[in-house]
Amino acid sequence: MSDQREAVRSNAKYLRNVRPIDPDEICDYVEGNPHPAVVRQLLREEAADLGLIERDDGTFVPVADEPVQPHRGPVERFPAAYERRLEDLLADRYGPNWFEGASGDLLRSTIRRFKADYLEGRSVEYDDDAAAGYAIYHLPAYYAAVQYALDDLADRGLLGRDLRVLDIGAGVGGPALGLCDYLPDDALVEYHAVEPSAAADVLETLLSETDRNVHPTIHRTTAEEFDSAAAADGEGSAGFDPTAPDDGFDLVLACNVLSELEDPVAVARSALETLAPEGTLLAMAPADKNTSVGLREVERELEGERLWERDAVAVAADNGDENGDDPADYRRGAVTVYGPAVRLWPGETPSDRGWSFDVRPDLETPSFQRRLDEATPADDADHAPGEFENVDVQFSYSLLRVDGRRRIDTSLDTGEWAKMAEMERHVTERIDLVAAKLSRSLSAEGANPLFKISDGSEDTDHYAVVTNETALNRDLLEADYGELCSFEGALALWNDDEGAYNLVVDEETIVDRIA
Repeated sequence: MSDQREAVRSNAKYLRNVRPIDPDEICDYVEGNPHPAVVRQLLREEAADLGLIERDDGTFVPVADEPVQPHRGPVERFPAAYERRLEDLLADRYGPNWFEGASGDLLRSTIRRFKADYLEGRSVEYDDDAAAGYAIYHLPAYYAAVQYALDDLADRGLLGRDLRVLDIGAGVGGPALGLCDYLPDDALVEYHAVEPSAAADVLETLLSETDRNVHPTIHRTTAEEFDSAAAADGEGSAGFDPTAPDDGFDLVLACNVLSELEDPVAVARSALETLAPEGTLLAMAPADKNTSVGLREVERELEGERLWERDAVAVAADNGDENGDDPADYRRGAVTVYGPAVRLWPGETPSDRGWSFDVRPDLETPSFQRRLDEATPADDADHAPGEFENVDVQFSYSLLRVDGRRRIDTSLDTGEWAKMAEMERHVTERIDLVAAKLSRSLSAEGANPLFKISDGSEDTDHYAVVTNETALNRDLLEADYGELCSFEGALALWNDDEGAYNLVVDEETIVDRIA
């Protein structure tokens, strides 16, 4: 079989730039004339390495070079195919009426337990029941959230069609499925998941519903053990050599997992070291205060670190540089925050608490959530309608790169704009500033719209509050999450109750969205 495999590979390499690769044709060129089905299977197994996608007609062609285009509309629902597959899994495990009786009671109590453990900061053990409950409650929202974060990369042409992906703490697969559905049909994905718990069984089941050009491998180990295995033999257990300049993962996902790790910074650092030179680490967390702030702390601790430093003696010998500290001598550059947080002032980084999250339209309620909720016994005094329906899409995320690129690459001048790091001296003054909008409105219904804003220099939270909406300041309300705005004539005030600065936007303030 190894000789046949090599013969198939050789023919595919030759034909890929000539014409579509047809298994019916290649079998005639392989010793022993294997059946076309055997050749097709070998091509599928080698497709990721050869950069080939399988078309509907059964032939294989090279994956295109064009980047993926961003999605502009909202994610409206969790796909029906995944709904059915999950319900089939639940029926196989608990019976056709899994949402009723003892099994329904078990799943509802499991969801209540891991929600309470999570909110109180206790670790969650993902056995079979917890994995099933987690899939019911969290899978749809995580599926949607990752697609909004990917828009930031696709919007700048940084998400390719040929992707090698590492998913750390993949769980039951929300981010994985969201990524696969975000990509066009002619994309090629070599997907590696690291997941030690029973959630991997759910993940494996759901991945079977993805496109034929998604090639998944699940590593049933912890992130720490996966990293240790890579360090022990000098290459990743997935077969990637992180010391090769042109090798590595194009995208590393660390979604809703960092808060559960003993040393999230170390794991995130190791993940960054597996990136291709132009790759991205996408870290996500729920929108609650603890996990969101924790994500930002990891981001800030890693920012500026240099990765894959060459041997200093070799650098000095090559360049005559005694210090060996030329940035060009690093195989990976410094860790850079690509987005959505901004760094608008050279040499400045923020040190406020960093609680920032996005909110997107609710999903349609999936059938499995509705069934479990509606089957709650009438005598369950703790139940409120909708308790087991989770369609809110609220999340924090961080995009880190090692090539120096930022989504918003702007350097401001104090001669023209006020700096948030110096806001204390501007209190009670009307000032001009530039900042990114880093929240949807945080105020209660009927109150003045309130938005978190940042210029990347602040050591204290800053908020823009709209007390009088006009045509000249409406851009603030219409700006998207992470979008840059200029403020002219905003009134700087100190809010002693919140320990934060308020920038009052009123009839004297002009706000413009900056492209």
